[in-house]
This record gives sequence, C-alpha cells and structure tokens, in this order.
Amino acid sequence: MAQETPQERKVSPLLFLLTAVTGLVDAVSYIALGHVFTANMTGNIVFLGFACAGTPGLSVPRSLTALAAFLVGALIGGSLATSLAPISSSRCTTAAFGSEALFLLGATVASVGYHSPSGDVTRLYAVIVLTALAMGVRNATVRKLAVSDLTTTVLTLTITGLAADSSLAGGTNPRWQRRVLSIVLMFIGAAAGALLLKHSVALPLGVATASAVCGVAAFYGKREELGAVADAKERRTSG
Repeated sequence: MAQETPQERKVSPLLFLLTAVTGLVDAVSYIALGHVFTANMTGNIVFLGFACAGTPGLSVPRSLTALAAFLVGALIGGSLATSLAPISSSRCTTAAFGSEALFLLGATVASVGYHSPSGDVTRLYAVIVLTALAMGVRNATVRKLAVSDLTTTVLTLTITGLAADSSLAGGTNPRWQRRVLSIVLMFIGAAAGALLLKHSVALPLGVATASAVCGVAAFYGKREELGAVADAKERRTSG
C-alpha cells in the first residue's frame, strides 16, 4: 500500500466504518423506502429518470425528496468545513460526522412503527429526508478530506482503480488493500441491512446510528489523545 499521510492514518478507520454504514443505509432506502437511494445519488438520479418515464414501482416525489435533502446536507457539510476547518480539521471532522450520527438517530426514531411506503407516508418521507441529510453531510466532509479510494458511498472508481492499476494491467497495485476492504465493508453493510430489515426498519438504522456514534467517539478520543501528546511535547520543548 502506498505511504499514508498522518491525516489519512488518523481518519481512515472512521471512513472504513462509515463505508459499512452506507451499506446499511442503502439497504433501508432501496428495500424499505420504495426503491430510492438516499446515499448514492448516481443511482437516485437514474431512478428519477426511470420514474419520469413511468416505470412501475418508482416515484418521482421520493427521488426528488432524496435529492433535495442530500443537497441540503451537502450544504451543511460544506458550511461546517468552511467555518471550522481553518480552526481545526479534526474539530470539523468530528462536528460533521457527529451531525451525520444525529440525523441517523432522527431517522431511526422516525422509522419506529414504519411498515411500507404506502402505509405511512409521513414516516416514509421523514426517513428519506433524514438519511439523505446525513449522507449529504458525510459526502461533503469526505470530499474535503480527500482520502484516496475512501469515498464511503461510491465504489465505481474504487473498483475501476483496482483493475486498471493492477499488475495484470501493467500497474503497481497501489492501495489495493484499502480498495478491497472498502468493497467488502460496503457488501457486509448492505447484506447486514437486508437481513436486519426482516425484523424492522428501525433495527438497521439503529445499528447504523450506533456505528456512526462509536466511530465518531473513537475518532474524538484519538484527537484528544494526540492533542495531549502535542501539548506535552510543547511543554517539554519550552521548558
């Protein structure tokens, strides 16, 4: 694997965890919310096109709602980066992914008692909006972090890079472990989400929320630990 920067080493474990969370969210949005994506906007735009053409089982309002909420979430994530990144990149990351966890918690609460897209429209749109907001914040933040092959939501370029940069294509296999792990974690998250949905919609969203909270807490703890080490070094130097 290519040499990681200190920033990548610090944030990569959190991004891997959030990649699995994406699989959970995609399972919920596609299977339980009426064939809409709230994390993967490429798929959502395609579904919107299909819906506009009158394809059965798809919905223009649901896809448009997901797209609009995702854009608002990305706006929130971009605003957090603009205001907090100049002060502390770690603080910005913690605030952004903490916001994602809060939106996912809201989606979990809203999904309690939800059964089908036709049975409870209010809960349906609440979950669509809250999960799309969470994923919008996430994508804006990950874009600012710019860790190679860790977008956490889209794997097309990751899979392309795995093949195009492989030794079979004359490449040097850069970051192949990271690419493979991203693919595996997305798969595991999606499979787990589909299994958990057999019990309730709230269950996979609750797991996604708990995972995001634990990841942010671990990242915050690491940030505080690194800050304490830096302060100690500074005191020794000044002394």
